[in-house]
Amino acid sequence: MNEPLLRQIKRRRLQLGFKQAEMQSRTGISRQQYQKLESQGNPRLDTLEIVAAGLNAQLMLIPDDKAYLVRQLLNDEIKISIEDQDDLMTNPWKGLLGDAES
Repeated sequence: MNEPLLRQIKRRRLQLGFKQAEMQSRTGISRQQYQKLESQGNPRLDTLEIVAAGLNAQLMLIPDDKAYLVRQLLNDEIKISIEDQDDLMTNPWKGLLGDAES
């Protein structure tokens, strides 16, 4: 099941041990605006990108048929070989669109 994005943002902030008030210095977003984002949502895309950067994270668009692999990676359920890691570092889009060779 997919966790809503705003809940993921809050969970990430808590994992990092940041208080909402600290997000102002990390993102430049006022404490009130950040609190509203977590509680009411509907932020603009550029605001989400700023918040992600403040949480040492990235926003990504992941194809539905690849999302399970990402979840497995994040949960350390699968391991990537060193060769595959090197390939992904040089071409992070490899295989995402179902192409044989990128």
